[in-house]
Amino acid sequence: MKLLVTFSRKKGRKPIIAQVVRDTGVLINVERAVIDSSEGEALIDVPDDQCRLVSDSLISLGADVQILEHGISVNESECVDCGACVSICPREVFSLGAEGKLHLAEEKCVLCGKCIEACPHHALTLPL
Repeated sequence: MKLLVTFSRKKGRKPIIAQVVRDTGVLINVERAVIDSSEGEALIDVPDDQCRLVSDSLISLGADVQILEHGISVNESECVDCGACVSICPREVFSLGAEGKLHLAEEKCVLCGKCIEACPHHALTLPL
């Protein structure tokens, strides 16, 4: 399960993800992170059965957590299977099948948004 974690660093530089790993024993995969001197956002992947434990632990340390049930989604009525999203995606979320139909591996998505910018038909949306 993916969690979108946002936090403020104004109160110090505590390594909250490392602390959650230590406290819960749950291994966390950081798929994407953007952190500057005052705030940060990280997309993390945790085992489905440990999602609530990790989420509650992050919240107790002052983070805001959004549980993401889905990654990128395709509006089938707008998508023309042009493939603009295929070449721009850094995680190979999209592919074109032998029949020319767009296929989606949603679990690979790191919510970077590059495909949304590339889609000429505005057929892609993020769950945010």
